[in-house]
Amino acid sequence: MRFLLVTVFLDMLGLGLIVPILPTLMTVVTADPATAVLWSGVLGSTYGVLQFVVSPLLGRISDRYGRRPVLLVSLTCLGVDWLAHASVSGPWTLLVFHALAGACAGTNTVINAYVADVTEPSGRAWAYGRIGAAFSLGFVAGPVLGGLLGTVDVRLPFLAAALLCFANVAYGWFVLPESRPGDGVTPLTLRAANPIGAVTAVLRRPVLGRLTGARLCADIARMIHQSVWTFFLTVQFAWSTTHIGVVMATAALAGAAFQTRATGGIVRLLGDRRAAIVGSLIGVASLTGIVFATAPWMLYTSQAVGVAGSFGGAAAQSWFARNIGAGEQGTVQGALTGVSAIAEACVPVTAGVIFGFLIGYGHPPLIFAAAAAFAAVSTSLLATTRDLAPAP
Repeated sequence: MRFLLVTVFLDMLGLGLIVPILPTLMTVVTADPATAVLWSGVLGSTYGVLQFVVSPLLGRISDRYGRRPVLLVSLTCLGVDWLAHASVSGPWTLLVFHALAGACAGTNTVINAYVADVTEPSGRAWAYGRIGAAFSLGFVAGPVLGGLLGTVDVRLPFLAAALLCFANVAYGWFVLPESRPGDGVTPLTLRAANPIGAVTAVLRRPVLGRLTGARLCADIARMIHQSVWTFFLTVQFAWSTTHIGVVMATAALAGAAFQTRATGGIVRLLGDRRAAIVGSLIGVASLTGIVFATAPWMLYTSQAVGVAGSFGGAAAQSWFARNIGAGEQGTVQGALTGVSAIAEACVPVTAGVIFGFLIGYGHPPLIFAAAAAFAAVSTSLLATTRDLAPAP
């Protein structure tokens, strides 16, 4: 877990570097703010499509050959993608490299399967909470550094992200142990590599099917928020990249502290099922608050509410893993990543178009009403799912 937490931290530090500066880069590349939003959506959707197609296969490969090689390849491709962002001058070239990164995007699959490999069921929510905290801590330093580096040169944060990514690959190569050497017998057939078949097989399972539906709705809500958040802060409140970076870092630090300190206790008290439901409901309240935020303090309040519900994701992931056999963690987690990729493929461009429309009519916060609606559907699915596997 120590090795994995460092890997996750470095990975998210690199990603956090580029988040606050991405709108500025895309505006430079496309020479038009409206076109920049659209191209950001296209890049995100392309990444999601390739991730959906390949993730089930990557998960299956990790069951057969081990987690470590899949993780290293994924991180290497991501580093190449950030180098492209730091150097190319046209959106079409960026699209090619971002598509490559999407085709190799196995980080989430491997991390979730890795945690299930090395932890007992009773401690998984705590472990997933620590993973979430490592993700958040990566964003503490990342956006601040990205905002500051972006004031020097708009492409400098992407170069820094690439260097961190390659350093992460080197760290994993020499230090990160293999959690599961692989069984050597998991079949790698065309049928097994079919993403639709892999996802359908998971959806047919009683508990996993409903939890997967809840995960999809939650991911749609998350992607709506993620796709337009920095643009929203720029348009609605005229915040600078440095201001955006500081606010995002503060929220991430609070989330990391809360997940590290509180997730284990909350899940022990409520159980992973009820904790997932409560956390999801708090997330609905947070997104709804953004819709009505007319001043910065109202945004801060909504973010604080979101932090308070951050344990829900770890609890839901623990609930999901509890219903998966040890020999199929990679395969099923890969299918789950594929489901999440559906949101990444469809939501960014759709949210970008809708957000642009709402800007024209002077109501940009309404985009978060759609996010809250999907989060509410996710909560409903969680609350109506019958738990068949015994809780630890």
